[in-house]
Amino acid sequence: MTSLPRPGLLNLITDVPGLTVGHVTDDTVRSGATVLRTDGFWAAAVDVRGGGPGTRETEALAPENLVGRVHAIALAGGSVFGLAIADGVVAALSAQGQGLALKPGSPAIPVVPAAVLHDLGNGGDKAWGLEPPYRRWGIEAVAAAAREFALGRVGAGRGAMAGHLPGGLGSASLDLGDGLVVGALVAANPIGSVYMPDGHTFWAWPFEIDGEFGGHRPQGHAPVVDPLPEASRLADLGRLQPGVNTTLAVVACNADLSTAECKRLAMMAQDGIARAVRPAHTPFDGDTVFALASGAQGLGDGRARAVQLGRLGSAAADCLARALARAVHEAARGG
Repeated sequence: MTSLPRPGLLNLITDVPGLTVGHVTDDTVRSGATVLRTDGFWAAAVDVRGGGPGTRETEALAPENLVGRVHAIALAGGSVFGLAIADGVVAALSAQGQGLALKPGSPAIPVVPAAVLHDLGNGGDKAWGLEPPYRRWGIEAVAAAAREFALGRVGAGRGAMAGHLPGGLGSASLDLGDGLVVGALVAANPIGSVYMPDGHTFWAWPFEIDGEFGGHRPQGHAPVVDPLPEASRLADLGRLQPGVNTTLAVVACNADLSTAECKRLAMMAQDGIARAVRPAHTPFDGDTVFALASGAQGLGDGRARAVQLGRLGSAAADCLARALARAVHEAARGG
């Protein structure tokens, strides 16, 4: 009898071998940065579903373009100012010799796509003048990267909101039992709600493992209500503004995927946002999912390979739904 997939040892994206994560959290600014480092030049792609994304170097990951690989992924608050996190990550990695060497003697060139969320109106001290802190935070987050890392109101999720509740940083993993491992990392700042109408049960509850986000279950008949009343309530709070909300995510696995296959992985993983947030992918969100693959585990060829890719995509969506709920759960706990 085949056993069901289980979380990895840490139940974090770093259960995928070769990944580390570093945070910088500033409680005065009420913002932060998160960097996912790889141990090499990993195949990668990105899928953007929200109507108001804030990104950098995503076109480098398009399957029809040249690169299609990364040395790190950078996530931050700060809206457009936060995109400077990639400057710091690039500088730090290059100084360590990590990156492309296009000409002898020239600096290493790291490939570091980035995505940001809007947390500028959360009351933190944003009076940074000509020196926003995100470049410096990128450097510090690289230095802090480790296999174990905190969840909740930390890093890129420090200033996030999930609907009208605190958002945060979440992660989850699945060991598929045959050498394949999948994980997700998310900064949750969606316009939609992560809770069902009872206000206690996560939409993602069917995917929860071992009570990882509280273990609440719907009682009796749980109606799926029209999301417009919730959206109208958020409008009263000034949340419905293009570009101020988003879910930023990375899914990763240890399979030998191509850039095009990573694109399919990212597309399938987007279903995890739709499972965990209602409504999702609105014109006001910038929902962005990066997908990475280390190449350590072969998938074979032909139809069998396609079947395995579909299996990985399904697991990535489950991980992302769980990571979203964990982000909000840990934020509510004060994490």
